[in-house]
Amino acid sequence: MSALRLSERALTHKVLFVCLGNICRSPLAEGIFSGLVDDAELSGDFFIDSAGTGAWHIGNPPDPRSVDVAERHGIDISHQQARTVTLEDFDRFDVIVAMDGDNLSKLSAMSDAPRAEIRLLFNAPPMDVPDPYFGGPEGFEDVFRLIRSGCEKLLTTFR
Repeated sequence: MSALRLSERALTHKVLFVCLGNICRSPLAEGIFSGLVDDAELSGDFFIDSAGTGAWHIGNPPDPRSVDVAERHGIDISHQQARTVTLEDFDRFDVIVAMDGDNLSKLSAMSDAPRAEIRLLFNAPPMDVPDPYFGGPEGFEDVFRLIRSGCEKLLTTFR
């Protein structure tokens, strides 16, 4: 892990995507944003990760419906494993991107003086990315498109 952390320090931008369980929305955001960064030939400038504010799914892969929708769009997120946000993340990352207002509130309450900017994926105007967990595959497709749009706009803020 220390070698990974040393290599992270050399990167220009460190971005963490956060949802509730780190199995639906934030893994999709990590995969989508990584793909956009790769397409823009900026992968050497970014460290991208995802986490959850809840601990129910630690160590589990993303929800199979997230894996499926990502795969249909040419993105492999099957290797990801759910983890929770840690206090170290507030110093480790430059930007922590919450998928919704509830997780934004939880993140804001976790650290008194974070180094990281904590924001919503859709900041202006503020908008939540709905949690597709209790719905069907069509909800995951809708969330994929929404997250892709937000990630495209987010990437422009780094240019």
